[in-house]
Amino acid sequence: MAILKLEHVTKRYKDHVAVDDVSFQVEPGTIFGMLGPNGAGKTSTIRIITTITGPDSGEIYFEGEKLNKNHPSRMGYLPEERGLYKKMKVGDHLLYLAQLKGLSRADAAKKCKVMLDRFGALEWWHKKVEELSKGMQQKIQFIATIVHDPVLLILDEPFSGLDPINSNMIRDEIYRLRDAGVSILFSTHRMDQVEEMCENIILINQGKNVLMGNVDEIRNENKLNLFSVMYKGSLPTSFTGGLELVEQRDHKATFRIPENDTPNHLLQFLINAGCEIQSFHEILPTINEIFISRVKGISHE
Repeated sequence: MAILKLEHVTKRYKDHVAVDDVSFQVEPGTIFGMLGPNGAGKTSTIRIITTITGPDSGEIYFEGEKLNKNHPSRMGYLPEERGLYKKMKVGDHLLYLAQLKGLSRADAAKKCKVMLDRFGALEWWHKKVEELSKGMQQKIQFIATIVHDPVLLILDEPFSGLDPINSNMIRDEIYRLRDAGVSILFSTHRMDQVEEMCENIILINQGKNVLMGNVDEIRNENKLNLFSVMYKGSLPTSFTGGLELVEQRDHKATFRIPENDTPNHLLQFLINAGCEIQSFHEILPTINEIFISRVKGISHE
């Protein structure tokens, strides 16, 4: 059973359609990427899921039940616009937010200190939020987002403004949570991050679902039969059987083979021509390239 399921959800603000007939589902223990440029409708969709706003039409199900006001307590939401009380001490802030999520003060203190220690930040307990760097503040907010053990974690641009070290720390924690069975909805305009981390994705543009499915399957379904070859020797001056030299530079070449052909044909042709093959691999399009292609196709309809 999907932890979260949206069916034909639409949301309008006066004359603007922010979410336009969007449907998708998030399976338990997976990282699901919701991608799209700024203003695509990602945050509007998240606000509906977290019951901050309601849809104009469509249905949302959480753990098999129609979404209701009790469900957000089982979610953790890290918004793109961070918000911490600058004058509060880190410990007091975490205790306050954890208790809002239903933890007792004693359980909250124990859990928060364990998590601060995991992030190498236990010494921050008595520091004011305003004394921390932006990266440190984001780690505090991330801890506050997961302290109550949500079954669904919603992350809106979680790596925004983080340096590589802190990004890796947050990424490792996201993987740990996934492996522990937490479902994660990861919203971003950074296609490379989602391509690396997510099993399944939805691409949204202008409020509409442009593309959805498994990341590896999407890339394979949109491949262009391109292959990269590094070689020693010289390439032949002409090619047969529909083989096409797309690009060549410094003993590295890109070839396109006919749709019904196999890469073995290209390899055999190059070997017979006297080339020594040093590396050979298929070039699959990135999610970003696929997204741009789909959006251009829509805009030209």
